[in-house]
Amino acid sequence: MFYLLLIINLITFITFAFDKWKATQHRRRISEFSLLTLTFIGGTVGAVVAMLVFRHKVSKKSFLLKLCGIIVLQIIIFIGYRNWGVGSFE
Repeated sequence: MFYLLLIINLITFITFAFDKWKATQHRRRISEFSLLTLTFIGGTVGAVVAMLVFRHKVSKKSFLLKLCGIIVLQIIIFIGYRNWGVGSFE
């Protein structure tokens, strides 16, 4: 499980970096849907770190609201998963 999360976060970080590069080159960008999907499936840490390192998408309020919504949803899922014994992270 740890390695899977590590890989998805690395992919998310690289994707955000690539999108930032494309933005500086005035090229066709990666869709917000794709960026948020990567974040939702486990790349939250990679997304947040990339946003801070590359200062990418940090001033776009609609994106930040969607990102915060994903983080809240992930927290709710994690707490529910742990509290109601659906499974184990081991």
